Amino acid sequence: MAEAESYSLARRQRELASLYATAKSLTALGELDEVLQSIVHHAHDLIGTDFTYLSLVGADGRLSARASEGTISASFLAAGIPATVGLGGKVLASRSPHWVRNYGAATLFDHDPNFDRLAATEALVALLGVPLVIRGEAVGALFVADRSERSFQAEEIALLSAFADHAAVALDNARLYEASRNSLQELRIAYRKIEEHMAVMERAQAIHEALTGVVLEGGTPGDVAQLLADQLGGSVTILDGTGATLARRDSASNPCRAPSDSGLAEAVENAHRSGRCTTSVDAAGVARSVASIQAGDSYLGALAWSREAVADRGAPDDMDLRTVERATHILGLLILKERAVADAGERLSGELLTELMVGSPGISPAQRARTSARNIDADRLNLVLVADSPTLSSTDLSRHLQGIARDRSGLAGEHLGRATMILHSADDDQTVAEVHHRLRRALGGAVVVVGERAADQDWARAFSLASRCSAVIRAIGHTDLGATTGRYALYAMVFDPERVRELDRFITGSIGPLLDYDQRRDSNLVETLSAYYAQHTNVAATARALHVHVNTLLKRLDRVGSVLGVDWRHDNDLELQLGLRLHQLRGIPAAQAD
Repeated sequence: MAEAESYSLARRQRELASLYATAKSLTALGELDEVLQSIVHHAHDLIGTDFTYLSLVGADGRLSARASEGTISASFLAAGIPATVGLGGKVLASRSPHWVRNYGAATLFDHDPNFDRLAATEALVALLGVPLVIRGEAVGALFVADRSERSFQAEEIALLSAFADHAAVALDNARLYEASRNSLQELRIAYRKIEEHMAVMERAQAIHEALTGVVLEGGTPGDVAQLLADQLGGSVTILDGTGATLARRDSASNPCRAPSDSGLAEAVENAHRSGRCTTSVDAAGVARSVASIQAGDSYLGALAWSREAVADRGAPDDMDLRTVERATHILGLLILKERAVADAGERLSGELLTELMVGSPGISPAQRARTSARNIDADRLNLVLVADSPTLSSTDLSRHLQGIARDRSGLAGEHLGRATMILHSADDDQTVAEVHHRLRRALGGAVVVVGERAADQDWARAFSLASRCSAVIRAIGHTDLGATTGRYALYAMVFDPERVRELDRFITGSIGPLLDYDQRRDSNLVETLSAYYAQHTNVAATARALHVHVNTLLKRLDRVGSVLGVDWRHDNDLELQLGLRLHQLRGIPAAQAD
């Protein structure tokens, strides 16, 4: 009897020691799986069954093992069964311990066929399960099993229940601890994001203030591009409304490879259409963000920011894109400001040019003072240029002349419907050639520029001659030329109203009889003779040009001789050719001459 009591006491001490060790492990707030494994290990030692395992109900509603001890196969531990069937389902539903002597033969609960097959393979026979209850909810169960039939005593059930209670407390603590850690981590992440966002906001605000300062200090679009490149990295390009590059600046500390221009036009169109900043990455790995520059409904150009694509990620870049969009507003104001200044300068330049033209020859003290205020020496303005383009209006062409006039301390504007400029020149032919080259490059097409030197500040006379020569040049088929009036002054008399009578007398004296004959007979002797000289007096070529037979042409030429009454092929050949040419020039419609 004493020996039995001694064994019982020793067993009780072992149980209490195990429970104490388990309770102590809870205070460590270690990982949940480690605590649960410790509980299962002590329970297995005390109960003395073949194997012990602890299962929890997962988010999928299935009961699966989280810790085990003893000889048990991996396939058994990996299995999961619905939390509503088997002995585990009965334990969870009742939140109380249950056991069976023979699991396979038990009829007190619904069996899961898959688990039954695993139980048979594992030779599981006797099974005891106790619930893990947290605040009234059964979240799992602790099981002990033997591979032979047996009954479970009340002491064993009570001891296993105590371990299950510890497991439930450990599970609850671990969950709370994990939730606290997660919440703390989320707070840290949120705080870090707030700090990053504030830093980005402060950076964006600093850039915006700097951009505003550029405008207030009279900066240029190039200054804006450089500021953005330094702040954002990479390179920044500003395009005008036609797609031409106004400015391109690179970051000194973080430059970027030049992106391909192949998709730039499409990117600009997409940005213009969407009204937002659009981003694309080219084959070389360069990311390019493009935003449209607009003022109301007026499209002024585009801003393109290029950088290495590896840096194109994360929320801060979103703020950088908004910075690019805000920069377009600043650029819009800057471009409008520059346009307003340029328009005012163009108007003043045009007004001064017209005053000099109307008041010439000579210059008044007031005009000299106004030109001096623009750093222009009116006494040195000795060359008048007239420009004409087949594709551009005089007004638009005058704007291009304005830029040249500013560079050469001259005046430009529209005078009597013509794009006109007055400037100083030491070599007229060279000056006209340079202006023609610069205009042609700016327009990307043909343009005619004619220059005439103004003597004694008689700019009006020089303008008149240059205009008439420009008309002559167009009349004889030239569309792309830069020349002075020297080569065309003789023909320019056709358009000189003061020399109309001289021209009439010359034409009448040279081809007057032919003109009278054609008018009376409705014939075409003048046309025939003009074609004859145009084909270098080649009869066959002239006949082809007039679409007549050679015999017909010869009869007409004979008629010319009869009408003129002279041997026109030898006596006055040069006078006839000149008279015919001047007659053709005089026949140019007035609208074409203007």
